[in-house]
Amino acid sequence: MIWLIAAGILFVIEMMVTTFYLLWLSIGALAAGLVSLLFPEAFLLQVAVGCAAALLLTLFSKPLVARFRSSRGFKDTGTEIVGRQGIVVEPIEMGRYGQVKIGGDTWSATSVQALKKDEVVRVIRRGNTIIEVERWGDMY
Repeated sequence: MIWLIAAGILFVIEMMVTTFYLLWLSIGALAAGLVSLLFPEAFLLQVAVGCAAALLLTLFSKPLVARFRSSRGFKDTGTEIVGRQGIVVEPIEMGRYGQVKIGGDTWSATSVQALKKDEVVRVIRRGNTIIEVERWGDMY
């Protein structure tokens, strides 16, 4: 039952971040849950099957994802934000996250320089949920 709960939680988180890695972990947990129904006392077997399923899905999906990303007409929404202008709404200190508003969205942001509230910034890189910014005038 714990495996199925873990699979459900991972799936819900995956729906929010859309990275596919948590989806593979969710399917791995689901596989472990199915094994636990057949062999309830074999915890190590459940873990091994779950890990193997997640690992195989990760390894075999990478070429498919790469092919999909290189296909004509594919538009990665994650890279569209790079280069856009935003405004610091919560100061960014070195080594700590702040908040930047870009368009109508607010992002957690980091920077190699301290940035004050209301400074205009430019997005230079994007991770999954955190962007890296620099002061708008520093790029020239």
